[in-house]
Amino acid sequence: MTMNFTFDEIKAKTAGLTIRNQCYVDGKFVDAASGKTYDCIDPANGKTITQIPFCESEDVDSVVAVARKAFEDGRWANLKPSDRKKILLRWADLMEAHATELEILETIDTGKTITDSNTVDIPLALDAIRWSAEAIDKVYGKVSPTGRFAVGTTTHEPLGVVAAIMPWNFPLYMAAWKLGPILATGNSMILKPAELTPLTSIRVAELATEAGIPDGVLNVLTGYGDAVGEPLSLHPDVDCISFTGSTAVGRKILKYSADSNMKRVSLECGGKSPAIIMPDADLDLAAEVAAWGTFYNMGECCDALSRMIVHESVKDEVLEKAIKIAKGIKVGDPLDPTSNNGAIVDGKQLDRIMNYIDSGKSQGAKIATGGNRILTETGGYFLEPTIFDEVDNKMTIAQEEIFGPVISTITFKDTEEAINIANDSCYGLCASIFTNDLNTTHSMAKALKVGAVWVNCFDAGDMSVPHGGYKLTGIGRDRSLSALDKYCEAKVTWIKLPE
Repeated sequence: MTMNFTFDEIKAKTAGLTIRNQCYVDGKFVDAASGKTYDCIDPANGKTITQIPFCESEDVDSVVAVARKAFEDGRWANLKPSDRKKILLRWADLMEAHATELEILETIDTGKTITDSNTVDIPLALDAIRWSAEAIDKVYGKVSPTGRFAVGTTTHEPLGVVAAIMPWNFPLYMAAWKLGPILATGNSMILKPAELTPLTSIRVAELATEAGIPDGVLNVLTGYGDAVGEPLSLHPDVDCISFTGSTAVGRKILKYSADSNMKRVSLECGGKSPAIIMPDADLDLAAEVAAWGTFYNMGECCDALSRMIVHESVKDEVLEKAIKIAKGIKVGDPLDPTSNNGAIVDGKQLDRIMNYIDSGKSQGAKIATGGNRILTETGGYFLEPTIFDEVDNKMTIAQEEIFGPVISTITFKDTEEAINIANDSCYGLCASIFTNDLNTTHSMAKALKVGAVWVNCFDAGDMSVPHGGYKLTGIGRDRSLSALDKYCEAKVTWIKLPE
């Protein structure tokens, strides 16, 4: 996709949008049982877009009952896989037909640029749905070689009711990673978007009904984590929680599972990823990829290469190049196609990032560029791309996930020290290595405790390849056929043969 509209045309389309602002349950728009709402804020100007239902435990009980009924009567689970595939592909086609609408909704809800919504978020969400749809009738059971007295068959059955709790940084794209495999395998589901960014989730659920997904199979419940996410995670009739978000919440979900029905839990809880730049690397490439590996989407990425670990002999040169890139980034109105970066998602997150910047300065790191809030006259939440120099890996800014456009520059003397610094983190999502030495590539890739290693690149990926990580990054993998497996039970049936 390419952005074919001017800034003025996009603003006109935004003004003319009809915004769905209710939950979507059993094929209908509904309010919270209490009637309570909260404000959905545009990060670019701090103004209210609309009011969203503030759901609570009563709403959770109602929607779980709806999803359970839809699963048990087989209206979706018992369809032929090829029929589910046709419906999901029709759904993706409808989303594509409404792509401009979804791009604008994603942009005004998150603060990300319209260009990124247009070229990354919406196209990749469509790809994710289509990939899972196409996989439906290509996953087979097994007959095991058990001997001549009995035959053992293994089949895969849907878990039942799956609740997906989503982050705010890539609302529709991350939702598609869950929606595709959960629905493809025949489950009913409850999608709980982040309270800050519910708009595209509500709209695509409506399109799901239009595509032919039966009522009650896909439901969207809005609200805050403690009011909706917690009761969903504790509910005895929810069979699985699939969560992408913070480590703190992921820990709670594990506890809620143990305290309820030991429901299946899948977690992706972030990262603190290194970009390791060796002295033989293409330094122009390394600086550009490392910089954009953090500054992309205002740094609001789990994969962000927020630790730039550079050999001491080339640090000054790499830092100079990265600073030039940072200063060349145009931060501006997210609806302006010429903006490279938009707004931080809300004032609370901006304050959190600024507190980390203050922490870095107080612990002795030096700001090489950025570090300031800008465009305050707009009422929005804008921040300069920021690079710290002279960072020690023990500093807070090097250990904790900032989720903002902030790079920590750390030096090393040899390969062993680089690996030790990279692995000195509670996270293990991904890492990038910049080198032209094949031996270094293989030895470092093996030594790094992460789920993905990129060599001379960043964020290479495909729906056919798993995504996830080690340590506090979480449990399980999104994408690939393994994502379908985690939303299924494996059932073994033994058939005794005549003796």
